[in-house]
Amino acid sequence: MATAAEGLWAHTQTGVTTLARCWGLTRKDGTRFGFTDHDLDLSFEDWHFTAGSGLSARALVQSTGLSVDNSSAQGALSDVALREADIVAGRFDGADLSCWLVNWQNTADRWLQFHGTIGELHRAGGAFEAELRGLTEALNQPLGRIYQKPCTAVLGDGACRFDLTTPGYAFEGQVETIPKDSTFQWQSLAGFEPGWFAGGRLTVLSGAAMGLWGSIKRDEQLKDARRITLWEALRGGLRPGDQLRLEPGCDKSMQSCRLKFNNLINYQGFPDIPGEDWVMAVPKSTGRTTGRTTGGSRR
Repeated sequence: MATAAEGLWAHTQTGVTTLARCWGLTRKDGTRFGFTDHDLDLSFEDWHFTAGSGLSARALVQSTGLSVDNSSAQGALSDVALREADIVAGRFDGADLSCWLVNWQNTADRWLQFHGTIGELHRAGGAFEAELRGLTEALNQPLGRIYQKPCTAVLGDGACRFDLTTPGYAFEGQVETIPKDSTFQWQSLAGFEPGWFAGGRLTVLSGAAMGLWGSIKRDEQLKDARRITLWEALRGGLRPGDQLRLEPGCDKSMQSCRLKFNNLINYQGFPDIPGEDWVMAVPKSTGRTTGRTTGGSRR
């Protein structure tokens, strides 16, 4: 029995082909989009590919070995498919993408030509261009352990192992006022001392911006309000009443790990590594030369 790829190969050998490309796009929040450059909708593998989306692609460069596949997809922005507001908000960053070459007269004859993720997105004049990154793109990322005084783990990840659902550490509540740029304000965040959320994370739980998040730059107590400032404003149209979640910040120090999170057993830093002052220290000809910063013996 011929496979789908073999059926497509046999079709291409006939000399007269009926080929189309189909694109399956899955965002990190699970939302899926299907597009085809054919003039009719196509369906297979629980996907529905919409025609007339204006999506096209440059020639796909693929190679053997460990070199990275590369290509780009271009298309028009529309309210029914890809919206500029969603691209600006970052909803398509890192989205999973698959591309098939399909015989549109018999979709059982098809070939999965590309599978990877969306890289950089550029938009202008009501259109967009998306960089496609193949599966070997992950091999370009540096890996290895960093030996430094501060902790190298991310709060709540597999190395840190701190449970962010622990009562008393996070806050969930509504947006009280329309955010100005990257600033949020509450009349009170009772039970959380000022600075508790600095370096933490703000996540939108409901509303038009649901799923978006931002890193917290500052957590300040004003005379009559508590102000949370993000490093970069959320681009999702927040409204009063939308639910938010504030997670605590960690400054990566051993003291915070021990006192704030009671998680010293999982601390991923090396607090006893000598600093730069020890490396640069030299003996002195006068005076006592003992101590860490004088060039003497480190006892």
